[in-house]
Amino acid sequence: LAINREAMKVPGVKFATSAYEAASEWKLLATTDGAYIEQEIVRLDPSYSVTAVDDKRGEFDSCDHPIPARQAGWEYVETAPLVADARRIAEYAVEKLKAPSVTAGKKDLILDPSNLWLTIHESIGHPTELDRAMGYEANFAGTSFATPDKLGKLRIAAPILTFFADKTTPGGLATCGYDDEGVATQKWNLVENGLFVGYQTTREQAGWINEKASRGTSYADSYGSVPFQRMPNVSLAPGAKERSIDDLIASTDDGIVIAGNGSWSIDHQRFNFQFGGQQFWEVKRGKKTRMLRDVAYQANTIEFWRSCDAIGGPKSWWLGGSMQDGKGEPVQTNAVSHGCPPARFKQVNILNTNRRTA
Repeated sequence: LAINREAMKVPGVKFATSAYEAASEWKLLATTDGAYIEQEIVRLDPSYSVTAVDDKRGEFDSCDHPIPARQAGWEYVETAPLVADARRIAEYAVEKLKAPSVTAGKKDLILDPSNLWLTIHESIGHPTELDRAMGYEANFAGTSFATPDKLGKLRIAAPILTFFADKTTPGGLATCGYDDEGVATQKWNLVENGLFVGYQTTREQAGWINEKASRGTSYADSYGSVPFQRMPNVSLAPGAKERSIDDLIASTDDGIVIAGNGSWSIDHQRFNFQFGGQQFWEVKRGKKTRMLRDVAYQANTIEFWRSCDAIGGPKSWWLGGSMQDGKGEPVQTNAVSHGCPPARFKQVNILNTNRRTA
């Protein structure tokens, strides 16, 4: 309530909502292989959103706080700057409502980690699930363009990019000691220096691609569910050179910065997509000039990741994620994190989501 009260002090704000989700998972695994493993995991997801309204125009817009879900206790909420940030988030909502609509076309795109993590989830995380790639899974949603014949051959991304899976990431929502087949969790590369090199596998699946051992990604969301392959934490490694999002902006002549998550869609091969966001800024001659509205970016997975020409360094790396990732039928839900630095992409197609046609 303190968050809501602080946000409502900003002129133009009409609504403020805050929420908190917590999950405690206790699991005991006993197998005929001799495993006897007990694990307890606590996950938290605080959130709030502020809405500004222009009564004269009959329009409204909102802005969410970017705080990510985390595997942590209540201390995570107590130490987060939720109340301290409330006025700033509210001011963003008011500024966004007054902002001009974006002009569609090709632009250099700088993505804050609070936006980029979801693109990683959809275009790298899901396509490298081996059951999707083999055509054995298509729910939530689709199979994969990254089929086994492309393993070790397809350059998915620019050479500066390496994506890794890691169920040991500190604070990661999918982090645990052992998977639901009793396999110790681990870290491995999915895309190395732009080259597609790995899949997410279970004990059953490892032999499908002639690997000797599982990557430890089996998971069931309850005792009554069948364990199957689920996404680990999948992240983009930072660059070796220390570089911030401000550095990326300073070296960009004409572009757009996007932060936070908005609406999105991706096809059933995890190839063609579009993503929106929460906050959008125009960049001119190395400086953020004004806020924009109605922005989305559109590309296919390979051309998008290959167009990346700069990424942030280790200090800019940030861990986002989701408490709700569905797969299977009947559906099962797991939680997963995705870390990344800010990144810049050259000449990406920008859409105006409010464009009206006659």
